[in-house]
Amino acid sequence: MSSRDTRVHAIALAFALICPAIGTAQEAAPSNDEALAALIVQKADQVRFPAEGFEVGITISTTTASGPADARKYRVLSKGNENTVVMTTEPASERGQIMLLKGHDLWIFLPAVSQPVRLPLAQRLTGAVANGDLARANFSGDYKPQLLRTDKVDGEPVYVLELIAVDRSVTYHRVLYWVRQSNHWPYKAEFYSLSDRLLKTCLYQKFERLGGRVRPTRLTMQDALRVGEESVLDYSDMKLRDLPDKIFTKDYLKRLE
Repeated sequence: MSSRDTRVHAIALAFALICPAIGTAQEAAPSNDEALAALIVQKADQVRFPAEGFEVGITISTTTASGPADARKYRVLSKGNENTVVMTTEPASERGQIMLLKGHDLWIFLPAVSQPVRLPLAQRLTGAVANGDLARANFSGDYKPQLLRTDKVDGEPVYVLELIAVDRSVTYHRVLYWVRQSNHWPYKAEFYSLSDRLLKTCLYQKFERLGGRVRPTRLTMQDALRVGEESVLDYSDMKLRDLPDKIFTKDYLKRLE
């Protein structure tokens, strides 16, 4: 083989080795639609909750077709979407119960039980509200979003997205999500099970200034499995706080009041 043929052969071999790597990188890179969908979800998350550490009070009022409203109150400390403490303050009989979220791991601490009990995020907390609705409420990172279409709600343009859970540890398998185009305010979400059964619908309402910006201060969750059951979550007294990591540990929970 001549020196020229040797050089040509070497170049061809290098190109053959590089091409698969280039193809793999192109496949791994998100498309423009995927990047847009992720950005919409991220911006809507920022509307719902601060990215910094914060404290907020939540009152949950549940009504059923057969009974009067049941009210429960919680105080939540949260830092990002990985660390959350949920403290029950009412009713008095459940005061002292504390849920701790670390990543996707959730425990409940009961005053009368020495050891914490592991809980799934999807388990019902009260009414139409699951544990994960309070403990891990942001969508970014937990779901892979896809922009299905644009639509109009009351004459206002909205994005309609489908969110698919990245794994089975998150609260819901699939979410349909409506987000206003003009300001990324969330409008509505539908939550589905692994078998693709509608579990509940959430309406984001009563947008007011809370924790430094305008946010939905009321969530209305309508249970699709229990006809006539509805839970209303009212958020109040949100404060930005510098929360040290030690707060979100099992040992520290005994010091929380």
